[in-house]
Amino acid sequence: MARHEAASGAPLSRDATGVYAIAPTPFVPDGSVDNNSLDRLVDFYTEVGVDGLTVLGQLGEAPKLDASEALAVASRVVKRAPFPVVVGVSSPGFAAMRSLSGAVMDAGAAGVMIAPPSSLRTDDQIVGYYADAVDAIGEQTPFVVQDYPLTFSVVMTPDVIARIARDHQSCVMLKHEDWPGLEKISALRRLERAGEMPHLSILCGNGGLFLDFETERGADGAMTGYCFPDMLVDVVSLSRAGERERAHDLFDAHLPLMRYEQQPGVGLAVRKYVMARRGILASDTQRKPAGGLSDTARAEVDYLLERLACYDTRAETG
Repeated sequence: MARHEAASGAPLSRDATGVYAIAPTPFVPDGSVDNNSLDRLVDFYTEVGVDGLTVLGQLGEAPKLDASEALAVASRVVKRAPFPVVVGVSSPGFAAMRSLSGAVMDAGAAGVMIAPPSSLRTDDQIVGYYADAVDAIGEQTPFVVQDYPLTFSVVMTPDVIARIARDHQSCVMLKHEDWPGLEKISALRRLERAGEMPHLSILCGNGGLFLDFETERGADGAMTGYCFPDMLVDVVSLSRAGERERAHDLFDAHLPLMRYEQQPGVGLAVRKYVMARRGILASDTQRKPAGGLSDTARAEVDYLLERLACYDTRAETG
């Protein structure tokens, strides 16, 4: 199948750096996809200077979309975005993965992201799974390995990641979400320096909770969905420029809200609520089943925003 170029002009590569924001999927109160908010969201990410965008990720509510909706959301974002777009194509079966991957790449996506199924237990099973996934999506399709053992219950050692990268040139990026994971980043970079694995772009998730030190350990940036992606952009930029104290000061100011947003079960509700407060989303609606925020929780988030605004005026939501 022919592949079109990504909107940015090139497919995702192992040299990718910066912030690739994880985009939520906006919905109107009746649960339909909110295309107006989706457009506004892409424009917002463009204005704050992200380097790329990932859609249909874990917190993009991808499992709640049917196949036609998922393709429509991805295609709309790819068409509007001036930067590379990665599309989550994880699926219980390879047929659906093959179909969505082919369609989004033809629409101009820069690459796809694949998470391992929770049934994988051994190193050989993990390596074999990604070999089968490459066979399904095609060797010319760049892909991101999502390493998130806290959610997927699949533990990928640095050696396993190195094996996947050695076996497949199309493996271009690791979405690093192991926790604790700082030593893992260091181990991967040691393998690279020793010539035991090729260079991979490493972008980190976990809501950005460890980004301040992850960049210092050798990560190339962030791929996560914190409700202030503009802060993530600044921290990565400051770290890159060697302005360590400024990077940590800004990060520390946001840490209470980042911690609150990282709560299992309500994290996406917090994220969407803040983005609605910021005027990016028209509604903080999630598709059912979903966890919502109580009035008390909303008041707590408002309090955190008020405190944050004393340091970062972007938190002033009116």
